[in-house]
Amino acid sequence: MKPDDIGRVFHALGDPTRRAIVDKLVRGPKSVTKLAEPLGVTITAVSQHLQILEEAGLVRTEKVGRVRTCSLASEGFDVLNRWVQERRSVWENRLDRLGDLLKGS
Repeated sequence: MKPDDIGRVFHALGDPTRRAIVDKLVRGPKSVTKLAEPLGVTITAVSQHLQILEEAGLVRTEKVGRVRTCSLASEGFDVLNRWVQERRSVWENRLDRLGDLLKGS
């Protein structure tokens, strides 16, 4: 994991519209038009959000004819999971040591 990978993921997920797009894609692939309708934003705006999500490895798009279909990608979520696990591991070790110290007193 490169240091800027997690920054891209957090930047991408830091925007409520992009989180809404991810939430919609959890249910399955959707066209850009289908993503734009309930969000109340233009197709151009959704495309810009999708570009950021793609750069973070959270979404992939595929164009077939005139329809661009979007789906979730695992790479960005893998980066996020590793980042969380590393921090969780550090805190679990610290709490284990604290527990050992408290048992010893």
